[in-house]
Amino acid sequence: MRTTRYSCAVLLLVLLIVEICAEESGISDERILFGQSAAFSGPAQELGKDMRIGIEAAFQEANARGGVHGRQLALLSLDDAYEPEAAIANTRLLIEQEGVFALIGAVGTPTSRSATPIAASAGVPYIAPFSGAAFLREATWQNVINLRASYNQETEAMVARLTTDLGIKRIAVMYQDDSFGQAGYRGVRQALVRRGLEPVAIGVYPRNTTAVKTGLLNLHGANPDAVILIGAYQPVATLIAWARHTGLDPVFMTISFVGSNALARELGRAGAGVFVTQVVPFPTDNTLPVGIAYRRALTVHAPEATPGFVSYEGYLAGRLAIATLERCGREVDRVGFLKNLRNTDAIDLDGFVLRYGENDNQGSDAVFLTVIGGDGSYHAIQTLRDGIKP
Repeated sequence: MRTTRYSCAVLLLVLLIVEICAEESGISDERILFGQSAAFSGPAQELGKDMRIGIEAAFQEANARGGVHGRQLALLSLDDAYEPEAAIANTRLLIEQEGVFALIGAVGTPTSRSATPIAASAGVPYIAPFSGAAFLREATWQNVINLRASYNQETEAMVARLTTDLGIKRIAVMYQDDSFGQAGYRGVRQALVRRGLEPVAIGVYPRNTTAVKTGLLNLHGANPDAVILIGAYQPVATLIAWARHTGLDPVFMTISFVGSNALARELGRAGAGVFVTQVVPFPTDNTLPVGIAYRRALTVHAPEATPGFVSYEGYLAGRLAIATLERCGREVDRVGFLKNLRNTDAIDLDGFVLRYGENDNQGSDAVFLTVIGGDGSYHAIQTLRDGIKP
């Protein structure tokens, strides 16, 4: 009798430990918990908000169908205000106290640079950060899964289009003075060097500020024919508006991280003719079924939201996590999740196809061209000539 009671006690203890471990890994019988550290305040807040809306729209869509193998998906988001120190604290809290299964939809290069070592040491998947930085694409990261094309691919497309479509060679660069801006600047410089060119002027500004006037003076001195901008929407909009106000009106071209919807709102009429490279398809395009699904899911989750490139990227990030979980089956853990994703030939998200490999943690190489029209809305274009006023 005593042996039986002892055996039952041991069994209960084992079950309790298993349950606690499951909860610590973000998985219970009823749900899977994901964590997000992103900017929900400060000059980059629209990026974090839109990424969160997109991820939540994808999760809500899956949950309405009964979840993934019977589990509901949940997202816990914390504000890091686009500051590395806050990203470190949030990442530790999400992993060590909240016990998330994976991190998803982080916003920014400096914040990701701070958070990724923490996630890696804990073996936590770091899914679809909103960053094209080269360091996130290094083969040494076994837990990092990128969705989007890199900044090097975006800046190569920028320089290629400026020099080929418009014949422009006098190109300047304005960038945010941190790891994000430096990553974009290196991409621009490498693309120029491949063509035997150098930047005609370089301007910088501090992160999380709109202090762009000193950099603008540097640009004015060179009178460039084009300026490539590596920054978030508020400082980029401020620079473009001030440049045009002071008589400097080159071709302005900026990178996907800028936050396209927010940039257009900030610029208003001053945005006409500004080019933006994108890493996801046009959000209102009906060519791919995933675009239709995205807008339907966005309407259900956030009917007041306007479809945009950032929330579309968030939705695709959520769909990527869902597709991988579905492939894993009911018995899922972090190691199996990452292994399953890396060992799959292709992940087809209703027409937007992602491909990974043993030493390739980036799913898409696609870069798209867009321009802000006179009506303040974005237009998809094939060449820069399509966006130049007649």
